[in-house]
Amino acid sequence: MVEPDQVPRTGRNESVEERMDRNWMELIQELRVLQTGVQILGGFLLTLPFQSRFEHLDDWQRGLYLFNVMAAALTTALILLPVSVHRRLFRRGLKATLVSSADAITKWALAGVAILIVGSATLVFDVTAGRTAAMIAGSFIILVLLVLVVGMPLWLHRRALQNGGGNNGNAP
Repeated sequence: MVEPDQVPRTGRNESVEERMDRNWMELIQELRVLQTGVQILGGFLLTLPFQSRFEHLDDWQRGLYLFNVMAAALTTALILLPVSVHRRLFRRGLKATLVSSADAITKWALAGVAILIVGSATLVFDVTAGRTAAMIAGSFIILVLLVLVVGMPLWLHRRALQNGGGNNGNAP
């Protein structure tokens, strides 16, 4: 990994500190988007036990429901973690460490959101259309998320490098 003070300029007229500040703000914006989605989905999950049909869930559906609640709680914790890290590292001259750790945490939070999306959709399909439809829908959503969340960024990065764009991964 290239140290932040050794990162070559990328065409922006900004110092290393300005770049770290910009990267931090971009990460925080991304986390805000994730947080809203997880809160909506988590709120939906928390209302389910109070519905009359909840009593009719079988053991597999209840297990999947509880898994989804756990995924929502842990993903929420991941989304909040960069704020906690920021509070601990604030004014200690560790912005590069903060940005780097927040980047890694955000990737894990994205994985948590993907798991939550698959689990919630699978539960809804299972309750409304049956187990087979749930497995098909869950598998399809996993495939689509892998293509969009993993494959698309890799493809775009590879394409940018082939076209001479990007910064070859040297600058955050």
